[in-house]
Amino acid sequence: MKVSSVEEMRNLDKMAIEKYGIADELLMENAGLAVYQVLSENIGIKKQRFLVFSGAGNNGGDGFVIARKIHSNGGMVKVFLMGSPDKYRGAAKLNYDILRKLPVSIKIVEKKDSVQSDIFHCDVIVDAIFGTGLTRNVEGKYADIIELINSCDKPVISVDIPSGVNGDNGQIMGTSVWADYTVTFGLPKIGNMLYPGSERCGRLYVTHISFPPSMVDDIKVKVNKPIVIPERNISGHKGDFGETLFIAGAAGYYGAPYFSALSFLKAGGGYSRLAAPKSITPFIANKGSEIVFIPQKENAEGSISLENKQSLLELISKMDFVVIGPGLSLSEETQQLVRELVEKIDKPVVIDGDGITALAGNPEIIKSRKAPTILTPHLGEMSRITKVSVAEINQNKVEIAQVTSRQLNAFIVLKGAHSLIGCPDGTVYINMSGNSGMATAGSGDVLTGTIAAMHGLGLSVEDAVRKGVFMHGFAGDLAAEEIGEDGMTAQDILEYLPMAMQLDRQGLDEDLMEIYSGAKII
Repeated sequence: MKVSSVEEMRNLDKMAIEKYGIADELLMENAGLAVYQVLSENIGIKKQRFLVFSGAGNNGGDGFVIARKIHSNGGMVKVFLMGSPDKYRGAAKLNYDILRKLPVSIKIVEKKDSVQSDIFHCDVIVDAIFGTGLTRNVEGKYADIIELINSCDKPVISVDIPSGVNGDNGQIMGTSVWADYTVTFGLPKIGNMLYPGSERCGRLYVTHISFPPSMVDDIKVKVNKPIVIPERNISGHKGDFGETLFIAGAAGYYGAPYFSALSFLKAGGGYSRLAAPKSITPFIANKGSEIVFIPQKENAEGSISLENKQSLLELISKMDFVVIGPGLSLSEETQQLVRELVEKIDKPVVIDGDGITALAGNPEIIKSRKAPTILTPHLGEMSRITKVSVAEINQNKVEIAQVTSRQLNAFIVLKGAHSLIGCPDGTVYINMSGNSGMATAGSGDVLTGTIAAMHGLGLSVEDAVRKGVFMHGFAGDLAAEEIGEDGMTAQDILEYLPMAMQLDRQGLDEDLMEIYSGAKII
């Protein structure tokens, strides 16, 4: 499923009208009909009391269509205008004029007191106040009405996006509606898919409102749909399922190398080698004895020494995949080792954690690599890579991931709620698996090993990154279902990887596929 920015959707609307002759009135009718359909299927219409809050733009026009559909099918509906009806134009004015001729109550909202009684005595609320074009914080009577809607404990359905959610980044513009259902039009918007907006949408539906599929060919943002993993070779040996070297760990950092190297095996990988400082190897081996250890010479700080460079390069030449960075420390000698190794490694490499810090000031090393490069930054690390503040990244995650992946010619997994996967060709995937319990130390290390395992199981590098991110989140979701999100640890995610793999190979059920696809198509 593709996902659009607000500007892209404006252009799609324009193209539908001007190139294909799909009248604006027809697009609005289709939008309103889709919302009516969701109401009918989930709540029912006859004898139900509906309130429709309509804003001044086309979102309000959609509200008029919905009100007309409710009225014609036996529902009781009142419409509250959030602005002057003189502002309606085009299709919105047409549908307002039609509605005025019907026995439907239409009132202008002056202040929240005038609608408070209606809100608390209705059965369902339709939020058609603001669309995706909101550019400033919600204030005044608009904020008052939204807070009143949120406090009434009635089912709420939002039109296109919950009012108050930014359509381009999912941020809350002062306040926003908490919807139980949202029906978005044409394509989901970025704000429908990213937190906190995604949570405010409730159950998300999308209707294509008569858009021909060819119209969206150039859209580069997509939902990270689950990819099928190749069947395991029934007679295969461990080398057939991938050999990965993990260069990780330092004094005091035992967890990161353990989680990254063992997650590779837990996700189905064949042969996991861990190059870690020799002093910490026995401690990790005591917990992860399935890992093959390559103890490394270390410096006075307990980090991997630069003098290991040549032996590591020789070992790398025999590997299928390399992971470098988890728990390596910020020792300058080890940071220099990272830079020199990454420059020479001719295999696909995942660079994580302290490895990202080592390269943040030397992007030319990443750009010049011939073999695929995968970076897995959290927001702070992405800030170091891009020299853009965390606040600015949060305002424009998708575009920054897109631009940076192109510039560095690398895959970038921007970790967080609904992680983003940026590809060198400019495509960005939004991943829908995962939960807040995964915001825990070591979770990102499990991700690195899972990505490597997907490559070992036969996926291309791009598909391995996408599948690894999805499976990591899926394992976290299974853990959350069993033990809850509070107190979840990286060990829990690790332990649920085999079950996640098993369920994925069996085929996810329809409900899960709907959740992980981002929106239900109607």
